[in-house]
Amino acid sequence: MKKFLIAISLLGILFIAAGYFIGDYFVTFALKRENNQPPQATANIADPDLKPPARPNFDSEIWTIQSADNLNLHATYFLPSNTSHRWAVLVHGYGREQTFAFDYAEEYLKHGYNVLTPDLRASGTSEGIFLTMGALESQDIKIWCEKIIERDPQAEIILHGVSMGAATVLMASALDIKNLRAVVEDCGYTSAYEMFSAQLEKIFGLPEFPIMNIVDIVSKIKTGVAISDAAPILSVPNTKVPTLFIHGDADKLVPFEMLDKLYNASNAPVKEKFVVEGAGHADSKIKDPPKYFERVFNFIDRF
Repeated sequence: MKKFLIAISLLGILFIAAGYFIGDYFVTFALKRENNQPPQATANIADPDLKPPARPNFDSEIWTIQSADNLNLHATYFLPSNTSHRWAVLVHGYGREQTFAFDYAEEYLKHGYNVLTPDLRASGTSEGIFLTMGALESQDIKIWCEKIIERDPQAEIILHGVSMGAATVLMASALDIKNLRAVVEDCGYTSAYEMFSAQLEKIFGLPEFPIMNIVDIVSKIKTGVAISDAAPILSVPNTKVPTLFIHGDADKLVPFEMLDKLYNASNAPVKEKFVVEGAGHADSKIKDPPKYFERVFNFIDRF
């Protein structure tokens, strides 16, 4: 009997060790920045050959903040040609950094907005080892907004994010950010857990259970938050600002049906959907830039 209990205990230890190894592999693969390079999964999810757009030809400053967990985060503040109290915080996507928001920044600047383009944690020149898919990034965005209000107490702030950036701004919209007027989310996911579950099967041919359950536990240990904590679907019922939901109906990464799930769950006082036919993931702007920004500005300028 004693030998049997020892054998069972050893098997339990081996099972736990194997589970942690699997979870650690996937957390590293999907969330960890190493040698100043984005997570390895970026190559499977984002176009590795995509080049960042040109830097806007407007005066700029480098801003820094400290996150709640003591990371030094960086952003670029672009000044419009004329003084304005309108501000846009433009939030980049998974595996990218702020330069990939520069083409959005150009349009906002031409439209008279002050623009802030942050490097999210573990991205670009900001500190950090792990992405948290919006869970902690949304709290960082709130700190950036507080810094804007220090600069301009009359600031009227818009948040606009794409992909992981969209998930980030949706989660931030539930944090009661002072002077926040509206949010634009472009191809955000309902939850990182649900999105990664789909990619797990697509890339590795593995089932959600028990892999994602293990990854969820290990991500909590390694990053301080679980993958399942990055869940805009749980945040949007608490948002109090107008929200524009954008999604391409040919999105293969963040399923198109997530648009309706987020929209229906949102308690935004004003909400609209903008479906871009034939657009893949994060390609809604590329499909028809004039139409895209016309729809964006027609929405946010009301608030």
